[in-house]
Amino acid sequence: MRVIVVEDEVAMADAVARGLRRDGMAVDVAYDGDSGSEKLSFTRYDVAVLDRDLPGRSGDELCDEVLAAGATTRVLMLTASSTLADKVDGLSRGADDYLAKPFDFPELVARVRALGRRATPATPPTLVADGVRVDPARRTVDRDGRPVDLTRKEFGVLEVLMSAGGAVVSSEELLERVWDENADPFTTTVRVTVMTLRKKLGDPGVIETVVGAGYRVPGAG
Repeated sequence: MRVIVVEDEVAMADAVARGLRRDGMAVDVAYDGDSGSEKLSFTRYDVAVLDRDLPGRSGDELCDEVLAAGATTRVLMLTASSTLADKVDGLSRGADDYLAKPFDFPELVARVRALGRRATPATPPTLVADGVRVDPARRTVDRDGRPVDLTRKEFGVLEVLMSAGGAVVSSEELLERVWDENADPFTTTVRVTVMTLRKKLGDPGVIETVVGAGYRVPGAG
């Protein structure tokens, strides 16, 4: 899942980003509305976590831009105000969810994950192919009943491939969906991650390489 956090309180923005990354998400950060707008215009995000009161463009303006672009990005508004009127106003602008500060971090993670599921085509709660079972909610993987211990990036790659329902996913898309903006587009990171993932999943092989196109997991769903 790819997420952007636009928050001008640097310590809070960085803390939220670290926490979401620990939960396996790829997270970009912007500390003002203008840089947030620029990132949103170039990258497809599943969820945007927007502070309403930002220097430059406000969170409300960023929300308007997301809606005007027809993006599938889901918007979670953060605000220092917890009044009902403020919440209604935020939601009426087109935000998908609303969370007042201070908030409990587990609640933020749960809301971001819920919005992320709405940003992509519906998939089964458990993804299965050739004895491999992926549970995105619990972030667990097993093959033929044997637990498979994966890193966050390995899990992310497998989840994207399994969610594609047998369709080919390019290395570029995997890099975009699983890593963040700091990833080098010319790196061999994706290829190396797929290689280690294959080893951990064991034989017979589950992930196919489609030469010149990317990777796929036949029969996944």
